Amino acid sequence: MRTVSIAEAKAHLSKLVEQAEAGDPVCITRRGKPVAQIIAAERKRKPIDVEALRALTDKMPMQSESAGDFVRRMRNTDRY
Repeated sequence: MRTVSIAEAKAHLSKLVEQAEAGDPVCITRRGKPVAQIIAAERKRKPIDVEALRALTDKMPMQSESAGDFVRRMRNTDRY
């Protein structure tokens, strides 16, 4: 956790918010004592609609070769 003074937090707030969003909380101090903390907000995830996903994948055509054969062919014939 990074610790910064109020003055530094004022000067670099956007950078500190990005840091907190990335998962590294920031402690703000006044006269050397912690007074606040910036942490990432929890984001609600949308639930997966299993039926819609199944309907989508059911519409997809089957591949003409297995995944193993595809990777082998790509590895042996193409440059990557």
